[in-house]
Amino acid sequence: MTELKRILLAEDSVNDAELTLAALENYRVANEVIVVRDGAEALDYLYARGAFQGRPGGNPAVLLLDLKMPRVDGLDVLRQIKGDPALKTVPV
Repeated sequence: MTELKRILLAEDSVNDAELTLAALENYRVANEVIVVRDGAEALDYLYARGAFQGRPGGNPAVLLLDLKMPRVDGLDVLRQIKGDPALKTVPV
């Protein structure tokens, strides 16, 4: 059986993250969801650095990206992802 890719949720609002997780659960999405609180953490996850240095390899199945976040906003994350040949195919 093929292992499901993870979903990366970048959301700084706890309430919005909980609503998103509840919706995914309601639709019985079986993928593991990794929640990060800002764009810098999202980039750390994608590049497997910092707190995510030892994470399992591979890109997420999809990135659910909030646009207005602290430290690095979603548009900057999107620009960086789409400018990187290794990440540009990740659906956002």
